[in-house]
Amino acid sequence: MNMKKEAAIIVCLTAILVFSPLAGFGQAATSFSGEAVALRVNALGISLSAADTGPLPSTGGNLSTSLAKVNVLGLASADALTSTTSGSGTSSQSESRVANLNLLNGLITAQVVDSTSSATCSGSTASTSGNVDIVNLVAAGQSIAVSNPNLAVSLPGGITLVVNQQTSSSGGSSGSITVNALHVTGPSIDIVVASSQSGITCQ
Repeated sequence: MNMKKEAAIIVCLTAILVFSPLAGFGQAATSFSGEAVALRVNALGISLSAADTGPLPSTGGNLSTSLAKVNVLGLASADALTSTTSGSGTSSQSESRVANLNLLNGLITAQVVDSTSSATCSGSTASTSGNVDIVNLVAAGQSIAVSNPNLAVSLPGGITLVVNQQTSSSGGSSGSITVNALHVTGPSIDIVVASSQSGITCQ
């Protein structure tokens, strides 16, 4: 009987040692989201996304894309469009950038337009941040300085320009932020320049 008990104990201990690592594998991993789009135009029946990374897999990784130039029938033109998004470890980040921007036949111009976003885990708590960098932004002949997020500017023709548009959400272990460097809306017009989104769910 004693030998049978000892054998049973050995079998149980072996099972614990063999299968206990599986508990670790079963735990949920940190998940990511992200996407960057250099130029998105929905206007006058035209729908176009230029230099769009597409969505980042929830497992993370790296996505990037670029385009030398784009011209959308006088609605929007830009050079050197680039977008990147990535996620690994405890953070995800995205960036989008264009040069020599011209919107609505010169109503809005800028030399450089860039946005960045990030979502980070500190332990099991998520946080987000975003920023834009715009050089020589001019709208309806007036120079506009980049200031706090969500600066709205009214322009002729019922056009509204929002500079450094940021929307974010966070709730404990999850956080997401979208930064649009420029967002132009008006009658049958919706144009986004340099959009970067980052999100994370911490474990």
